[in-house]
Amino acid sequence: MARPLESQQPRSPRRTRAPPPAPRPSPSLAGGPFVALDFETADRGRDSACAIGLVRVEDGRIVRRERRLIRPPRRDFEFTWVHGLRWEDVAAEPPFRDVWRDLQPALEGAAFLAAHNAGFDRGVLHAACAAARLAPPALPFECTMRLARRLWALYPTRLPDVCAHLRIPLRHHDALSDAEACARIVIAAAEQTARGAHAGQRP
Repeated sequence: MARPLESQQPRSPRRTRAPPPAPRPSPSLAGGPFVALDFETADRGRDSACAIGLVRVEDGRIVRRERRLIRPPRRDFEFTWVHGLRWEDVAAEPPFRDVWRDLQPALEGAAFLAAHNAGFDRGVLHAACAAARLAPPALPFECTMRLARRLWALYPTRLPDVCAHLRIPLRHHDALSDAEACARIVIAAAEQTARGAHAGQRP
């Protein structure tokens, strides 16, 4: 069957779209010192933090590392299979309130907090602070999962995937190892952004 007459008319040349601009990381990457953190939880309650890893970075260098165990508000451990921690490992440890107060100096002067899948760690921090009647830090979060997607177009973007791409050592679900990996992702992103900005300034 012949096509309708209008379909046989010559088509106008197809327009080509300009390539999208290179993805830009958050402006917070250039904002000075930052702190990367990671929580492990005992159960599905966001207030059940049982371990925290915290890493402070200044001028692109790691200057402080902290790993603390935390006695959660309940004895139930639903996620031992993930991180290996049991009630017996944390029963004699201080509660979140005391641990967080001890870690406050590490946050002084920080421009932002960084975490992988930051919505989870931000939720744990805010829930644990609320349960302890503490004010959460008034700092923005940089999510290294979203950062890796924007800057390197990585999929999947689990922490082991990003670390493999950047050759960052990782013991996944060890709170300090996860926090340090997160810090190194931000450092790598900042270095790449600086290289790109420098290249763009060349004549």
